[in-house]
Amino acid sequence: MVAMMIVSVIAYLLGSISFSVIISKKMAGFDVREKGSGNAGTTNVLRTVGKKASIITLICDILKGVVAVLIAYITGLITKEGADTLVQLAAIFVVLGHTFPIFFSFKGGKGVATALGVLLMINWHIGLICLIFALVLMILTKMVSLGSVGAAILYPILVLCMPESTGYLVPGSHFNYIVFSIILAAIVIFNHRSNIKRLLSGTENKLDFKKIK
Repeated sequence: MVAMMIVSVIAYLLGSISFSVIISKKMAGFDVREKGSGNAGTTNVLRTVGKKASIITLICDILKGVVAVLIAYITGLITKEGADTLVQLAAIFVVLGHTFPIFFSFKGGKGVATALGVLLMINWHIGLICLIFALVLMILTKMVSLGSVGAAILYPILVLCMPESTGYLVPGSHFNYIVFSIILAAIVIFNHRSNIKRLLSGTENKLDFKKIK
């Protein structure tokens, strides 16, 4: 129980490091949450600051998920507690930290990049499939939100249909991984609720890479 609490707190605090805010202030002199869509994420950094800043933000946000899972994994090895449970808790709390960062007034991003880091660590096969699926949707529609939501929906479906691929890093109960995947997907989808409304009404913003510096 102590290990679970420690891992959850560390993951949340790690997720609360809002690199989009830090990088936008450093490279452009403003808080990215005050520009564009107001979201503290890679896409808004891309629109308001530029490609270089967005690439750095993307990498840092992905690494948050990677590091949180590694900390949970190592903690499981040391404490001999259920490593799969620790990894799942770390994954959920690092995304929650990204979404509701305690260091930045609880106003963060939508957790897609951080969730991707988590997926690639837990099962790189499923993570890679979700990434490719998201990229294809984004390229075809020029809507980042559609790719993100589509990948979030696909994730628990893949976990359900690929029990032999569940938890490469830390094998565990397939049922638990299904529940975990649904929770993680639900968080990402919930964070895109405003985007989903615009998608349904046909007013969602499109991203034109040619116009971005």
